[in-house]
Amino acid sequence: MKILLISTNWETSPYPVYPIGMGMVAAALKKAGHQVEMFDFLQNDCSFDSVKERIESVQPDVVGLSLRNIDNVNAANEHRYMDSVQKIAECVREVTAAKIILGGSAFSIMPEEILAKVGADHGIVGEGEVLICSFVDSVASGNLPAERILRAPQQLEKEAIPSAYYDPSMVEYYMDHGKTISIQTKRGCNKHCIYCSYPFLEGRDLRLRTAVAVVDDMERLIAELEDSYIFIVDSVFNDSEGHYREIVHEMHRRKINIPWTAFFTPGGELDDEIVALMKATGLDAAEIGADASTNATLRGIGKDFTWSDVVECNELFLRHEVTTAHYYMFGGPGETRETVIQGIENIRSLRQTANFMFMGIRILPGTSLMTLARKEGLVTDETDIVDPVYYFSEAIDRDWLEQTLTDGFADRMNCVFPPDALDDKLHMLHQLGYGGTAYDMLIGAGARSSRRARRRGSNV
Repeated sequence: MKILLISTNWETSPYPVYPIGMGMVAAALKKAGHQVEMFDFLQNDCSFDSVKERIESVQPDVVGLSLRNIDNVNAANEHRYMDSVQKIAECVREVTAAKIILGGSAFSIMPEEILAKVGADHGIVGEGEVLICSFVDSVASGNLPAERILRAPQQLEKEAIPSAYYDPSMVEYYMDHGKTISIQTKRGCNKHCIYCSYPFLEGRDLRLRTAVAVVDDMERLIAELEDSYIFIVDSVFNDSEGHYREIVHEMHRRKINIPWTAFFTPGGELDDEIVALMKATGLDAAEIGADASTNATLRGIGKDFTWSDVVECNELFLRHEVTTAHYYMFGGPGETRETVIQGIENIRSLRQTANFMFMGIRILPGTSLMTLARKEGLVTDETDIVDPVYYFSEAIDRDWLEQTLTDGFADRMNCVFPPDALDDKLHMLHQLGYGGTAYDMLIGAGARSSRRARRRGSNV
């Protein structure tokens, strides 16, 4: 059958990232013998007319819409994405009678609400690689499932988690807009952060791809793409079970040297030896999920490390000349005026790092924060959770918090509030040929990395 998969994402903050989830679903469908086409809404200038033209060209039997995010979780500058997804679905309806099925992390978070809003035929919650093939078979036989929402068990691991299909046209777009290509090494998260949807989406058990398969993907990308930058999309790369070490050692054994970045958690499972190996394979930047800036607020959001662990983690990467970036959410459980002031001081004291501050915490279904929000009356059965609702501590006035964060970081180029304040400058750097995160530009380290100053086909 003919399948058209559409990535509905249009967000470019902080930089465009290849839709790897859709690529994995495409790989599964291709393996099952189906004819698969991929369409990227962002690549096509977010044009609804282009959506219609591609549908008319492909004449698909099934259209899959991949939903990456519900909104940008930025209370200071909200972007909401479901209206555009609904419009894309309407475009599909205008030109074809093909069945529409939704999937992706955003849909899995609140499937009933999004299916009702978008108006698709069906949706898949969780891993789509197996269920999408079954659904396409049901369309071919005319025996559609009675349930509109199909729920996948969280069971894929090792070789069952496919390598993504990287569409050449889409890859070219992402290479021209930051050079960042995604790879996944595992699924699941065994952390207990109260706001996070990863355990809800992927389960708490870590389900691992083999180190050989992951590094095979890297070698393939290196061979096919000049000057690419790999983004490892795991919720946390340095897992407590040490699987990431197998990946790094396999990269080192094969003499991989390509710029890459990943999300890291402070505390435990990191030392000078492994960071040195990561640096030798090309680790360019470490995105550190501190998420809060004092011991009290770290406890409040369920973190299993302290502020001193954050400082030590930052220093560890600095010793190996790896650029770091930290992300913080102010206003969560346990936040007071005193912790805000202390948090600002703590962040300002970190050496040579980029810091991005969020205000409030987006409340998502299936999280402990949702339970707390219901208990405190912030969310009720009548609340439309598709529209963003943010948690703010009762001890904090929102206007005071926004002004305090603005004033507290106004004199620091490396401390960014609101978190998307420098996106336009980052996009300009990408247009000039810089690749990846470019966080070192915020902290005055740009001259250190000649890689960033390479334009395609020449040096500058």
